[in-house]
Amino acid sequence: MSIQQPVISSNGDLRSTWAEVDVTRLERNLAAIRARVAPAGVMLVVKANAYGHGLKEVACRIGPQADYLGVAVLEEGIYLREAGVRTPILALGGIWGDQIPAYLEHDLTLTAPSVERLEQIDQAAAATGRKARVHLKIDTGMERIGVHYYNAGSLLEAALGCSHIIVEGIFSHFANADSADLSHARLQLERFEEVLRFYEKRSLPLPMRHMANSGAILQLPEANFDLVRPGILFYGVYPSAEAARTVRVEPALAWKSRVVYFKVVQPGHPVSYGSTWQSDAPVRVVTVPVGYGDGYFRRMSNQAQVIIGGCKYPQVGRICMDQVMVNIGSASAFNGDEVVLVGEAASGERITVEDLAGWAGTVPYEILTNINTRVPRIYLPE
Repeated sequence: MSIQQPVISSNGDLRSTWAEVDVTRLERNLAAIRARVAPAGVMLVVKANAYGHGLKEVACRIGPQADYLGVAVLEEGIYLREAGVRTPILALGGIWGDQIPAYLEHDLTLTAPSVERLEQIDQAAAATGRKARVHLKIDTGMERIGVHYYNAGSLLEAALGCSHIIVEGIFSHFANADSADLSHARLQLERFEEVLRFYEKRSLPLPMRHMANSGAILQLPEANFDLVRPGILFYGVYPSAEAARTVRVEPALAWKSRVVYFKVVQPGHPVSYGSTWQSDAPVRVVTVPVGYGDGYFRRMSNQAQVIIGGCKYPQVGRICMDQVMVNIGSASAFNGDEVVLVGEAASGERITVEDLAGWAGTVPYEILTNINTRVPRIYLPE
Protein backbone atom coordinates (compact mmCIF):
# COMPACT_ATOMS: atom_id res chain seq x y z
CA MET A 1 0.00 0.00 0.00
CA SER A 2 1.47 3.34 -1.08
CA ILE A 3 0.40 6.64 0.42
CA GLN A 4 1.09 10.13 -0.93
CA GLN A 5 1.54 13.02 1.50
CA PRO A 6 -0.10 11.24 4.46
CA VAL A 7 -1.26 13.01 7.57
CA ILE A 8 -0.15 10.84 10.50
CA SER A 9 -1.69 10.91 13.96
CA SER A 10 0.32 10.57 17.16
CA ASN A 11 -0.18 6.81 17.32
CA GLY A 12 1.01 6.27 13.76
CA ASP A 13 -2.39 5.55 12.24
CA LEU A 14 -3.71 7.29 9.15
CA ARG A 15 -5.86 10.31 9.54
CA SER A 16 -9.49 9.26 9.78
CA THR A 17 -10.40 10.94 6.49
CA TRP A 18 -8.75 9.55 3.37
CA ALA A 19 -9.11 8.88 -0.35
CA GLU A 20 -8.63 5.51 -2.00
CA VAL A 21 -7.37 5.39 -5.59
CA ASP A 22 -7.96 2.16 -7.48
CA VAL A 23 -4.97 1.81 -9.81
CA THR A 24 -6.48 -1.21 -11.54
CA ARG A 25 -9.47 0.90 -12.57
CA LEU A 26 -7.15 3.56 -13.96
CA GLU A 27 -5.41 0.91 -16.03
CA ARG A 28 -8.74 -0.41 -17.30
CA ASN A 29 -9.91 3.11 -18.14
CA LEU A 30 -6.75 3.73 -20.13
CA ALA A 31 -7.19 0.44 -21.99
CA ALA A 32 -10.80 1.32 -22.83
CA ILE A 33 -9.77 4.73 -24.14
CA ARG A 34 -6.99 3.17 -26.23
CA ALA A 35 -9.46 0.73 -27.77
CA ARG A 36 -11.76 3.63 -28.66
CA VAL A 37 -9.12 5.84 -30.33
CA ALA A 38 -6.68 3.36 -31.91
CA PRO A 39 -4.41 3.85 -33.77
CA ALA A 40 -4.04 7.27 -32.12
CA GLY A 41 -1.76 7.54 -29.11
CA VAL A 42 -2.82 8.73 -25.66
CA MET A 43 -1.60 11.70 -23.65
CA LEU A 44 -2.79 11.31 -20.06
CA VAL A 45 -3.57 14.70 -18.55
CA VAL A 46 -2.24 14.67 -14.98
CA LYS A 47 -2.40 18.37 -14.13
CA ALA A 48 -3.93 19.63 -10.87
CA ASN A 49 -2.55 16.73 -8.81
CA ALA A 50 -3.84 14.27 -11.43
CA TYR A 51 -7.36 15.61 -10.96
CA GLY A 52 -7.03 15.02 -7.24
CA HIS A 53 -5.77 11.43 -7.60
CA GLY A 54 -2.12 12.19 -6.77
CA LEU A 55 0.30 13.48 -9.40
CA LYS A 56 3.39 11.47 -8.53
CA GLU A 57 1.69 8.14 -7.94
CA VAL A 58 -0.52 8.29 -11.02
CA ALA A 59 2.34 9.38 -13.28
CA CYS A 60 4.77 6.80 -11.87
CA ARG A 61 2.29 3.92 -11.96
CA ILE A 62 0.37 4.65 -15.16
CA GLY A 63 2.67 7.06 -16.99
CA PRO A 64 4.85 4.33 -18.54
CA GLN A 65 1.70 2.96 -20.23
CA ALA A 66 0.97 6.33 -21.88
CA ASP A 67 2.54 7.90 -24.96
CA TYR A 68 2.67 11.33 -23.34
CA LEU A 69 1.75 13.10 -20.13
CA GLY A 70 0.13 16.52 -20.02
CA VAL A 71 0.67 19.01 -17.20
CA ALA A 72 -0.42 22.62 -16.84
CA VAL A 73 2.62 24.33 -15.38
CA LEU A 74 6.39 24.06 -15.17
CA GLU A 75 6.43 23.01 -11.52
CA GLU A 76 4.31 19.93 -12.21
CA GLY A 77 6.71 18.83 -14.93
CA ILE A 78 9.80 19.34 -12.76
CA TYR A 79 8.14 17.44 -9.91
CA LEU A 80 7.58 14.45 -12.17
CA ARG A 81 11.10 14.49 -13.59
CA GLU A 82 12.52 14.61 -10.07
CA ALA A 83 10.28 11.64 -9.23
CA GLY A 84 11.95 9.67 -11.99
CA VAL A 85 9.20 9.88 -14.63
CA ARG A 86 10.74 9.49 -18.09
CA THR A 87 7.57 9.57 -20.20
CA PRO A 88 7.47 12.63 -22.49
CA ILE A 89 5.74 15.55 -20.76
CA LEU A 90 4.00 18.49 -22.45
CA ALA A 91 3.26 21.64 -20.46
CA LEU A 92 -0.10 22.66 -21.89
CA GLY A 93 -0.36 26.12 -20.37
CA GLY A 94 1.24 29.47 -20.99
CA ILE A 95 4.85 30.12 -20.00
CA TRP A 96 7.00 33.08 -19.01
CA GLY A 97 10.09 33.76 -21.05
CA ASP A 98 12.42 33.43 -18.07
CA GLN A 99 11.04 29.94 -17.36
CA ILE A 100 12.23 28.51 -20.67
CA PRO A 101 15.71 27.38 -19.54
CA ALA A 102 14.11 25.31 -16.75
CA TYR A 103 11.87 23.55 -19.28
CA LEU A 104 14.93 22.68 -21.36
CA GLU A 105 16.96 21.57 -18.35
CA HIS A 106 14.25 19.08 -17.32
CA ASP A 107 13.52 17.80 -20.84
CA LEU A 108 9.97 19.15 -20.90
CA THR A 109 8.09 19.88 -24.11
CA LEU A 110 6.89 23.47 -24.39
CA THR A 111 3.71 24.98 -25.78
CA ALA A 112 4.39 27.79 -28.26
CA PRO A 113 1.21 29.91 -28.47
CA SER A 114 2.65 32.93 -30.32
CA VAL A 115 5.48 34.03 -32.58
CA GLU A 116 7.01 36.02 -29.71
CA ARG A 117 7.10 33.03 -27.39
CA LEU A 118 8.41 30.78 -30.16
CA GLU A 119 11.30 33.14 -30.79
CA GLN A 120 12.08 33.29 -27.07
CA ILE A 121 12.20 29.50 -26.95
CA ASP A 122 14.51 29.40 -29.97
CA GLN A 123 16.85 31.97 -28.43
CA ALA A 124 16.96 30.21 -25.07
CA ALA A 125 17.65 26.87 -26.73
CA ALA A 126 20.45 28.41 -28.80
CA ALA A 127 22.01 29.86 -25.66
CA THR A 128 22.15 26.42 -24.04
CA GLY A 129 23.21 24.59 -27.18
CA ARG A 130 20.07 22.41 -27.05
CA LYS A 131 17.11 21.71 -29.28
CA ALA A 132 13.75 22.55 -27.74
CA ARG A 133 10.74 20.33 -28.45
CA VAL A 134 7.60 22.41 -28.92
CA HIS A 135 3.95 21.96 -29.77
CA LEU A 136 2.31 24.87 -31.57
CA LYS A 137 -0.98 25.99 -29.98
CA ILE A 138 -3.81 27.05 -32.26
CA ASP A 139 -6.89 28.83 -30.87
CA THR A 140 -9.86 27.61 -32.88
CA GLY A 141 -12.56 29.03 -30.63
CA MET A 142 -11.60 28.73 -26.97
CA GLU A 143 -10.17 32.28 -26.71
CA ARG A 144 -7.70 31.21 -24.04
CA ILE A 145 -4.10 30.82 -25.20
CA GLY A 146 -2.84 30.14 -28.70
CA VAL A 147 -2.58 32.01 -31.98
CA HIS A 148 -5.94 32.58 -33.67
CA TYR A 149 -6.62 30.08 -36.43
CA TYR A 150 -6.95 32.92 -38.96
CA ASN A 151 -3.45 34.17 -38.07
CA ALA A 152 -1.85 30.75 -37.58
CA GLY A 153 0.21 30.94 -40.77
CA SER A 154 2.52 33.47 -39.15
CA LEU A 155 3.35 31.08 -36.30
CA LEU A 156 3.85 28.09 -38.59
CA GLU A 157 6.08 30.13 -40.93
CA ALA A 158 8.14 31.42 -38.01
CA ALA A 159 8.62 27.89 -36.74
CA LEU A 160 10.20 26.87 -40.05
CA GLY A 161 12.88 29.48 -39.50
CA CYS A 162 13.83 28.43 -35.95
CA SER A 163 17.11 26.53 -35.94
CA HIS A 164 17.00 25.33 -32.32
CA ILE A 165 13.41 24.14 -32.22
CA ILE A 166 11.89 20.80 -33.14
CA VAL A 167 8.20 21.27 -33.91
CA GLU A 168 7.04 17.94 -32.59
CA GLY A 169 3.32 18.73 -32.42
CA ILE A 170 0.49 21.09 -33.20
CA PHE A 171 -2.75 21.21 -31.23
CA SER A 172 -5.96 22.96 -30.32
CA HIS A 173 -8.61 22.57 -27.63
CA PHE A 174 -12.37 22.09 -27.80
CA ALA A 175 -14.71 24.35 -25.85
CA ASN A 176 -17.91 22.31 -26.25
CA ALA A 177 -17.05 18.76 -27.26
CA ASP A 178 -18.97 17.35 -24.28
CA SER A 179 -22.25 19.00 -25.33
CA ALA A 180 -25.25 17.44 -27.02
CA ASP A 181 -24.99 20.16 -29.68
CA LEU A 182 -21.67 19.59 -31.44
CA SER A 183 -21.99 22.36 -34.01
CA HIS A 184 -19.36 24.59 -32.38
CA ALA A 185 -17.01 21.66 -31.84
CA ARG A 186 -17.29 20.71 -35.51
CA LEU A 187 -16.60 24.33 -36.49
CA GLN A 188 -13.45 24.26 -34.36
CA LEU A 189 -12.41 21.01 -35.99
CA GLU A 190 -12.85 22.51 -39.48
CA ARG A 191 -10.73 25.50 -38.48
CA PHE A 192 -7.96 23.25 -37.16
CA GLU A 193 -7.97 21.13 -40.32
CA GLU A 194 -7.71 24.29 -42.41
CA VAL A 195 -4.64 25.36 -40.41
CA LEU A 196 -3.06 21.94 -41.01
CA ARG A 197 -3.31 22.43 -44.77
CA PHE A 198 -0.32 24.77 -44.38
CA TYR A 199 1.89 21.68 -44.35
CA GLU A 200 0.13 19.95 -47.22
CA LYS A 201 0.42 23.02 -49.44
CA ARG A 202 4.19 23.10 -48.86
CA SER A 203 4.69 19.33 -49.08
CA LEU A 204 5.98 19.33 -45.51
CA PRO A 205 5.59 16.46 -43.03
CA LEU A 206 2.83 17.00 -40.49
CA PRO A 207 3.78 17.41 -36.84
CA MET A 208 1.94 15.28 -34.29
CA ARG A 209 -1.67 16.52 -34.31
CA HIS A 210 -3.91 16.49 -31.25
CA MET A 211 -7.18 18.12 -30.28
CA ALA A 212 -9.49 15.55 -28.67
CA ASN A 213 -10.24 16.00 -24.98
CA SER A 214 -12.53 13.68 -22.99
CA GLY A 215 -15.70 14.95 -24.66
CA ALA A 216 -14.26 14.58 -28.15
CA ILE A 217 -12.98 11.07 -27.40
CA LEU A 218 -16.55 10.13 -26.57
CA GLN A 219 -18.32 11.99 -29.37
CA LEU A 220 -15.99 13.08 -32.19
CA PRO A 221 -13.82 10.19 -33.40
CA GLU A 222 -12.88 12.27 -36.46
CA ALA A 223 -10.87 14.48 -34.07
CA ASN A 224 -8.60 11.68 -32.83
CA PHE A 225 -5.73 12.61 -35.19
CA ASP A 226 -2.37 11.27 -33.89
CA LEU A 227 -2.91 11.73 -30.16
CA VAL A 228 -5.83 12.25 -27.77
CA ARG A 229 -5.80 13.96 -24.38
CA PRO A 230 -8.14 12.30 -21.87
CA GLY A 231 -8.48 14.14 -18.60
CA ILE A 232 -11.48 13.45 -16.41
CA LEU A 233 -12.50 10.45 -18.54
CA PHE A 234 -9.29 8.64 -17.62
CA TYR A 235 -10.20 9.02 -13.95
CA GLY A 236 -13.56 7.36 -14.57
CA VAL A 237 -15.85 10.39 -14.59
CA TYR A 238 -17.75 11.59 -17.66
CA PRO A 239 -17.17 15.23 -18.64
CA SER A 240 -20.86 16.13 -18.68
CA ALA A 241 -24.30 14.62 -18.33
CA GLU A 242 -24.88 15.28 -22.05
CA ALA A 243 -21.83 13.44 -23.38
CA ALA A 244 -22.45 10.05 -24.99
CA ARG A 245 -21.14 7.08 -22.99
CA THR A 246 -19.24 5.47 -25.86
CA VAL A 247 -16.37 4.41 -23.58
CA ARG A 248 -17.08 2.46 -20.42
CA VAL A 249 -15.02 3.83 -17.53
CA GLU A 250 -15.23 3.42 -13.76
CA PRO A 251 -14.50 6.01 -11.06
CA ALA A 252 -11.07 5.39 -9.61
CA LEU A 253 -11.39 7.49 -6.46
CA ALA A 254 -13.37 6.85 -3.29
CA TRP A 255 -13.41 9.38 -0.43
CA LYS A 256 -14.06 8.11 3.08
CA SER A 257 -14.01 9.11 6.72
CA ARG A 258 -15.09 7.78 10.12
CA VAL A 259 -17.58 8.69 12.83
CA VAL A 260 -15.76 10.47 15.65
CA TYR A 261 -18.65 11.56 17.85
CA PHE A 262 -22.27 10.59 18.59
CA LYS A 263 -24.95 12.56 20.42
CA VAL A 264 -28.69 12.97 20.70
CA VAL A 265 -29.81 16.44 19.63
CA GLN A 266 -33.03 17.69 21.18
CA PRO A 267 -35.73 19.54 19.24
CA GLY A 268 -35.20 23.29 19.01
CA HIS A 269 -31.41 22.94 19.38
CA PRO A 270 -29.87 24.14 16.08
CA VAL A 271 -26.77 22.50 14.66
CA SER A 272 -23.56 24.27 13.60
CA TYR A 273 -22.69 27.84 12.57
CA GLY A 274 -25.54 30.11 11.64
CA SER A 275 -28.13 27.79 13.20
CA THR A 276 -29.42 26.84 9.73
CA TRP A 277 -30.90 23.46 10.71
CA GLN A 278 -32.78 22.05 13.67
CA SER A 279 -35.02 19.08 14.27
CA ASP A 280 -38.58 19.04 15.56
CA ALA A 281 -37.94 15.75 17.38
CA PRO A 282 -34.99 14.14 19.17
CA VAL A 283 -32.51 12.76 16.61
CA ARG A 284 -29.17 11.06 16.67
CA VAL A 285 -26.41 13.15 15.09
CA VAL A 286 -22.86 12.01 14.41
CA THR A 287 -19.82 14.14 13.70
CA VAL A 288 -17.44 13.26 10.84
CA PRO A 289 -13.92 14.80 10.64
CA VAL A 290 -14.06 16.30 7.15
CA GLY A 291 -14.88 19.81 6.02
CA TYR A 292 -14.24 22.57 3.56
CA GLY A 293 -10.63 22.61 4.73
CA ASP A 294 -10.35 19.26 2.96
CA GLY A 295 -12.32 20.31 -0.11
CA TYR A 296 -15.76 19.20 1.12
CA PHE A 297 -17.48 22.37 -0.02
CA ARG A 298 -19.38 24.54 2.45
CA ARG A 299 -21.98 25.31 -0.19
CA MET A 300 -23.17 21.68 0.05
CA SER A 301 -24.49 22.42 3.55
CA ASN A 302 -27.89 20.85 4.29
CA GLN A 303 -27.87 19.19 0.85
CA ALA A 304 -25.11 16.59 0.97
CA GLN A 305 -25.57 12.96 1.92
CA VAL A 306 -23.16 10.33 3.23
CA ILE A 307 -23.34 6.57 3.63
CA ILE A 308 -23.00 5.01 7.09
CA GLY A 309 -23.65 1.34 7.71
CA GLY A 310 -24.80 0.90 4.13
CA CYS A 311 -27.53 3.58 4.34
CA LYS A 312 -27.65 7.17 3.14
CA TYR A 313 -28.15 9.95 5.66
CA PRO A 314 -28.35 13.74 5.27
CA GLN A 315 -25.63 16.11 6.32
CA VAL A 316 -27.15 18.82 8.54
CA GLY A 317 -26.12 22.30 9.58
CA ARG A 318 -23.32 24.33 8.08
CA ILE A 319 -20.30 22.35 6.91
CA CYS A 320 -17.37 23.47 9.06
CA MET A 321 -13.72 23.75 8.11
CA ASP A 322 -12.84 20.37 9.64
CA GLN A 323 -16.11 18.67 10.62
CA VAL A 324 -19.62 17.92 9.43
CA MET A 325 -22.67 16.65 11.25
CA VAL A 326 -24.96 13.92 9.95
CA ASN A 327 -28.53 13.17 11.02
CA ILE A 328 -28.93 9.39 11.35
CA GLY A 329 -32.45 9.70 12.77
CA SER A 330 -33.12 6.74 15.07
CA ALA A 331 -30.38 4.52 13.62
CA SER A 332 -27.21 3.52 15.43
CA ALA A 333 -23.60 4.40 14.68
CA PHE A 334 -20.41 4.07 16.66
CA ASN A 335 -17.13 5.90 16.81
CA GLY A 336 -14.88 4.47 14.13
CA ASP A 337 -17.69 3.45 11.78
CA GLU A 338 -16.78 4.08 8.14
CA VAL A 339 -18.44 6.99 6.34
CA VAL A 340 -18.54 7.02 2.55
CA LEU A 341 -18.36 10.55 1.15
CA VAL A 342 -17.76 9.44 -2.45
CA GLY A 343 -17.95 5.84 -3.57
CA GLU A 344 -20.00 2.69 -3.20
CA ALA A 345 -20.87 0.79 -0.02
CA ALA A 346 -21.18 -2.98 0.22
CA SER A 347 -24.94 -2.47 0.33
CA GLY A 348 -24.87 -1.06 -3.19
CA GLU A 349 -25.66 2.49 -2.08
CA ARG A 350 -23.49 4.95 -3.96
CA ILE A 351 -22.50 8.61 -3.85
CA THR A 352 -20.81 9.97 -6.95
CA VAL A 353 -18.61 12.93 -7.71
CA GLU A 354 -21.50 14.12 -9.85
CA ASP A 355 -23.72 14.07 -6.75
CA LEU A 356 -21.33 16.33 -4.88
CA ALA A 357 -21.08 18.61 -7.90
CA GLY A 358 -24.87 18.91 -7.99
CA TRP A 359 -25.07 19.74 -4.29
CA ALA A 360 -22.30 22.31 -4.66
CA GLY A 361 -23.61 23.85 -7.87
CA THR A 362 -20.41 23.11 -9.75
CA VAL A 363 -18.79 20.50 -12.03
CA PRO A 364 -17.12 17.19 -11.14
CA TYR A 365 -13.74 18.63 -12.17
CA GLU A 366 -13.87 21.13 -9.30
CA ILE A 367 -14.87 18.49 -6.77
CA LEU A 368 -11.96 16.20 -7.64
CA THR A 369 -9.28 18.87 -7.87
CA ASN A 370 -10.29 20.41 -4.55
CA ILE A 371 -9.74 17.29 -2.45
CA ASN A 372 -6.55 18.68 -1.03
CA THR A 373 -3.29 17.21 0.19
CA ARG A 374 -4.46 17.15 3.81
CA VAL A 375 -6.45 14.10 2.70
CA PRO A 376 -4.02 11.17 2.37
CA ARG A 377 -4.31 8.99 -0.73
CA ILE A 378 -4.15 5.24 -0.46
CA TYR A 379 -3.32 3.33 -3.65
CA LEU A 380 -4.94 -0.04 -4.17
CA PRO A 381 -4.06 -2.80 -4.75
CA GLU A 382 -0.73 -2.76 -2.94
